[in-house]
Amino acid sequence: MISAFLPASFDPRRPVVLIAGQGLYPQLVARAIRAAGLPLRLVAFAEETPQDLVDSFAEPDRRVLLVGQLGKMLAALEDFGAGSAIMAGQITPRRLFKGLHPDLKATRILLSLKRRNAETIFGAIAAEIERIGVTLLDARSFLDDQLAVAGCMTGRTFPIAAESVAHGVQIARECVRLDIGQGCVVRKGTVLAVEAYEGTDEMIRRAGGFKADEALFVKTVKAAQDYRFDVPCFGMRTLEVMREAGVRAAALEAGRVIMLDRPAVLAQARSWGLSLLGFE
Repeated sequence: MISAFLPASFDPRRPVVLIAGQGLYPQLVARAIRAAGLPLRLVAFAEETPQDLVDSFAEPDRRVLLVGQLGKMLAALEDFGAGSAIMAGQITPRRLFKGLHPDLKATRILLSLKRRNAETIFGAIAAEIERIGVTLLDARSFLDDQLAVAGCMTGRTFPIAAESVAHGVQIARECVRLDIGQGCVVRKGTVLAVEAYEGTDEMIRRAGGFKADEALFVKTVKAAQDYRFDVPCFGMRTLEVMREAGVRAAALEAGRVIMLDRPAVLAQARSWGLSLLGFE
């Protein structure tokens, strides 16, 4: 099996198009798809997609667009003969509201949205992709070996009491239910910070301004998460922020949070004395 997250209708003979944003995430996806021997094409975004990833594709196999050029993206998918597409990597959030370059197709969609946020915008884009007969894949596809797993992943007894973990998970799940964010930092029954528009790393830094001993960072997902375009990630950068802020433990939802280069993240966490737990 190539990946547990691929639909039964997945056709390995037709190209998979990687719609790539920032960071390591799309590079890991590209590496995994290539290792599986599948035909791969790229839709990249100027000033967002890593240049080395763009350069790893031959000219006929890639398109570089401005953020907002939805019509050109759909045309690229059709030109590539895509059977499926996968979104990986963040687009700078402010670009969705300022610095966007919407073409006619994107403008029509934006004007049709009653609420304009990342979820509604990407949901509308997903609908347009599937309308032309391209399956938008679960963004965990091909990265089965990069997901958080249940238990203490750093190989030692987890230093945070079970009741504190349960409290953090409860708060994080309530935050996602209310569509506030996907994480929080708690300490001994007290909520130090919840994630909102500023993102995970800034939330952890803010929590570090309080007493951070025995603090726990929790990352979870919505009960009805749309994994086609919204998968929470945990990587080396967040690990570094935890270390700087004095937050020495994290709990990540198993099977749902992607750990970007999991072996390297776990090795670094152990060397810094940080503990990572997977919860279900």
